[in-house]
Amino acid sequence: MIKVWTDGAEAGLLDRFGARGSTFVYQPGAPPAEAVSVTMPVRLPSWDLQYGLLPIFEMNLPEGMLRERLRLAFAKATGTFDEFDLLGIVGRSQVGRLRYTGQREQLQEDVPFQSVDEILEKRRGGELFRYLLDKFATFSGISGVQPKIMVRDEAASVPLSMAGHRLSQSYRGATHIVKFWDQSEFPQLAANEYFCLKVAEKSGLEVPSYRLAEDAQALVIDRFDLRPDGTYRGFEDFCVLNARRTDEKYRGSYETSIMKRFGEFANSPHVTEDLERLFTLIVINCVLRNGDAHLKNFGIVYDDVQGEARLSPVYDLVTTSVYLPKDSMALTLNGTTQWPQAKELYRLGETRIGASPARIREIVGRIVEAVADTSKEMRVYLKDHQEFEQIGSLMLQYWEQGLAIFL
Repeated sequence: MIKVWTDGAEAGLLDRFGARGSTFVYQPGAPPAEAVSVTMPVRLPSWDLQYGLLPIFEMNLPEGMLRERLRLAFAKATGTFDEFDLLGIVGRSQVGRLRYTGQREQLQEDVPFQSVDEILEKRRGGELFRYLLDKFATFSGISGVQPKIMVRDEAASVPLSMAGHRLSQSYRGATHIVKFWDQSEFPQLAANEYFCLKVAEKSGLEVPSYRLAEDAQALVIDRFDLRPDGTYRGFEDFCVLNARRTDEKYRGSYETSIMKRFGEFANSPHVTEDLERLFTLIVINCVLRNGDAHLKNFGIVYDDVQGEARLSPVYDLVTTSVYLPKDSMALTLNGTTQWPQAKELYRLGETRIGASPARIREIVGRIVEAVADTSKEMRVYLKDHQEFEQIGSLMLQYWEQGLAIFL
């Protein structure tokens, strides 16, 4: 049985249900503010699922290489290795406001310190990657197929640098997400994401602070759920909002599963502004040819589970077509996953955010300008980084194809 904590308070207990399911029950007298999700308000009856973990508890489980590494390390000790075992291992250090411990344990995060500057400056290749993976795998409650680890460096954190004396001296949580990639499978993916994030930032979207390592082997990103006082904002991805498990992340449409669903949970006077930002992000994904913009790569953030929710900052944005030339969209638009034409994106903006054609042209204009500016920066980078030439040149070609529908 696993104890679930929200904002440092005991919220309830999570247990296995039947042969393969899960059940969660709130603590007696739990206040509404301790709800574990916007989709699971506090109530007396339990929340049950016949198969797997309830989506909010599965949301941050590592996938791919990191999950396999943890399985190999812990399966012998646990005898089995399912989602419950994995949550018990990484549950003390998660993205968002939820934490997990054993039923009789108290919450203690204590992520080891790791200099961000060392990651950015050292050219140790696979040696550094293996060292960080060994040291931080059990502190990395964050989803994704590619390896991501969470480290602590308070001095290098933008949110915490604003805190001054308000930051508790006992703070021991993770401050940064470090992303590594298999260079034989996805070469230069760190630089790929770095320049894609630049496009989003230049288009006026909120992007957390991000830095590319000198050898382009890693991307270091500030946690956007971390408040200046060292507490955490709530975060939920669109798998959770659509009541879907991680293996269903490619199921749905941008019209309903993303834009309509956001409108249902936003509960904010800024919903029109955020819907426009969401539309902008969808268009950027199409222009940059990111075929991995699935339900888990969009999210909401909030300070109060009963209060207003805002669109989360941008994350996991890459040009996937350079690795998968026949890649298509992760979700459907107008009933298909084929890359859309301009008229289909205009229709999305007109029907889902109520924007006029003139307003959509302004949004598209910002994106076109952002791509042009970033392309100039990328060409300068290419001159000094020959190892990026092949991937960078392909990215520029795909970006031109993506923009061509508007020209």
